Amino acid sequence: MAYISFQPSDYFNTKLYTGTSSGNQAVTGVGFQPDWIWTKNRVDAFGSNLYDAIRGTGYYLQSNNTSTSQSAVTSLISFDSDGFTVGTGDNVQYTSNNGVAWNWKANGQGSSNTDGSINTTYTSASTTSGFSISTYTGTGANATVGHGLGVVPNIVLVKSTSNGEHWCMYNSNLGNTSRLLLNLTNAVETSRSEWQSTTPTSSVFSVDGSDQVNGSGSKTYVAYCFAEKKGFSKFGSYTGNSNADGAFIYTGFRPGWIMIKRYDSGTEDWNMWDSKRIGYNISGNDKLFANLNNAELTTEDAIDILSNGFKLRSTNGGFNNSSGSYIYMCFAESSIVSSNGVPATAR
Repeated sequence: MAYISFQPSDYFNTKLYTGTSSGNQAVTGVGFQPDWIWTKNRVDAFGSNLYDAIRGTGYYLQSNNTSTSQSAVTSLISFDSDGFTVGTGDNVQYTSNNGVAWNWKANGQGSSNTDGSINTTYTSASTTSGFSISTYTGTGANATVGHGLGVVPNIVLVKSTSNGEHWCMYNSNLGNTSRLLLNLTNAVETSRSEWQSTTPTSSVFSVDGSDQVNGSGSKTYVAYCFAEKKGFSKFGSYTGNSNADGAFIYTGFRPGWIMIKRYDSGTEDWNMWDSKRIGYNISGNDKLFANLNNAELTTEDAIDILSNGFKLRSTNGGFNNSSGSYIYMCFAESSIVSSNGVPATAR
């Protein structure tokens, strides 16, 4: 029996590309028109650039800092039917270097969502894959914001686009009084009020009046929301053991993208892997960091990507310290069995 009625690659795909700097460059082979694109230079110390179809081309945020939405007409030129087109900017061309782009599909620019006390400017939602993008203007008071997923989200990631605020994350594994900051190594912060101590519902998530998530004075925000879909996405937690023969994390699919953060320590980075950047089991895994502009790390035997999950292969405290507590986000490259009936295999 199929876990899902669609192919994971219809809604998430990793694309590797090499910049040319010779003019606008079409990057094809994504397989769909992406609505959220996260790009990173693999060789040089450039920050990650995050684009979405609501804010439009030429506007990006960076996951490794608190900067506002940046405007660069030479960066992303267009969202295309099979990928995207980049301009001549150094922040996307990565001349003579290897770039990676992680691509998610929602529902184009979308439309205003009126489920919450704040009407979103736009909400682009895929109820199939459990992913939505929303933009809204803050009120400075307790409020709710519609996410359009039709089910309760596990992850809510909010960033101010108009002010220099942290990337603020709600994670269902940590509860509604906690937050993580994507741009920092900080441990989980508890007894927080950003989510009004209220778990999201199938229609809205709650925010307080803080500048992090809902400040007054026409401050603007973008929210990326994720609901777990069996066979496509998994958002969980585990405990490390400091053993090179580490824990196996079952996801129910072959992972295409994995991000792990130790949340009980304030010294560890947000580690990211995917199944396209080489690192065959168990000979090294090419790792990038959401909170750093560092080049790719290629010298560590970190994880095995398997047909039904991933296995820890390092004693690195960033993802496998003894008694360390970790959360992870994972999206599928292929389900164990999806709509085509073809089983997933390890890489």
